[in-house]
Amino acid sequence: MHAPDEADRDPTAPRKGMPDPELPEDQFRRRFLSQFAGPSFDPLSDELDRVAQAAWTEYAAHRKSPQTRKAGPEFANPDYDLSVEWLQAREAIGAAQRLHDDRAGPARFLLVNASPRTEHTCPGEMSKSYRLVELARKVLAGQAGTEVELLDLSRLTSEYGRHIHPCKGCFSTASALCHWPCSCYPNHSLGQTQDWMNEIYPMWVAAHGIMIITPVHWYQVSSPLKLMMDRLVCADGGNPDPTRTHGKHADEAKAIELAGWGYPRHLEGRLFAVVVHGDVEGAENVRRSICDWLSFMHLCQAGPKAALDRYIGYWRPYAGSHLELDADQAVQEEVRNAARTLLEAVRQTRAGRQLAAGMRLAAPRQK
Repeated sequence: MHAPDEADRDPTAPRKGMPDPELPEDQFRRRFLSQFAGPSFDPLSDELDRVAQAAWTEYAAHRKSPQTRKAGPEFANPDYDLSVEWLQAREAIGAAQRLHDDRAGPARFLLVNASPRTEHTCPGEMSKSYRLVELARKVLAGQAGTEVELLDLSRLTSEYGRHIHPCKGCFSTASALCHWPCSCYPNHSLGQTQDWMNEIYPMWVAAHGIMIITPVHWYQVSSPLKLMMDRLVCADGGNPDPTRTHGKHADEAKAIELAGWGYPRHLEGRLFAVVVHGDVEGAENVRRSICDWLSFMHLCQAGPKAALDRYIGYWRPYAGSHLELDADQAVQEEVRNAARTLLEAVRQTRAGRQLAAGMRLAAPRQK
């Protein structure tokens, strides 16, 4: 038989052919038990063996979501079993959306420190990004009628059990396969737990204004920021009803998209500011890439002064970088001005006096 050519292929049939990653029991047990290293665990070897056996049983049974309940009447398939953890994340997002929509509530701001550096782990020193975030926080929190939340991504490197697991690329199979919020995690059978994103999604949803402050790492954003960016793909066209695809049925998701998908923009209309600081190269490109990403998700840049890329201690020794920031009063004031611009734009928008031109125009294509 000949391999089907392009004309013969069913467009909803998922392509297969990659190697199977499933582990044999002995390798699984070695990998599972390796996390319990240290003399405190030595007397517990019998207990750990029993735990490892239970973990293997869950892994072999592919029990991604051990706790489920019926979806209920809000969903297309009310009798489908949905993860309790996913439903809790959905409820938190709904509560955050109500906070965002409350016209009588405060102006809400999310500040993101995107540097992994902190004195509480190997670098032994705080990051310049955190210092710049503090400058912005003082501007925003010092105003009446504001509420500021800090998302400190350095916690990924310094806090026990903090993870943002990588995006699995469901959107690239079909947009309807990418659920809002992400349903890929937690996956208990694979040990992919303690994922931070279910707490991060509501932070973004509640905010009227978002300010990201990041260093340049090898001509790119920092790895914690990139992890979060990738996992926010579900906020831009993600499917809010996993029962329509009966979980992760790729063929069903492909059929839904091919029939016409609306690409709901779950963060549309929020305002943003971006500050990128570098040492020698890449600051402009990183600032542009973050602003392009946010704009593509239909967030709006607060104004010309809300996007900033600067070098601090250009080509100077890293050991003196904080002293360079101390001396650079201009960049400190520029960061404050970015925060002030975001504050003004949020206030004007909430009062109905500011509208980004073109935002109400229907796009001829989505993604």
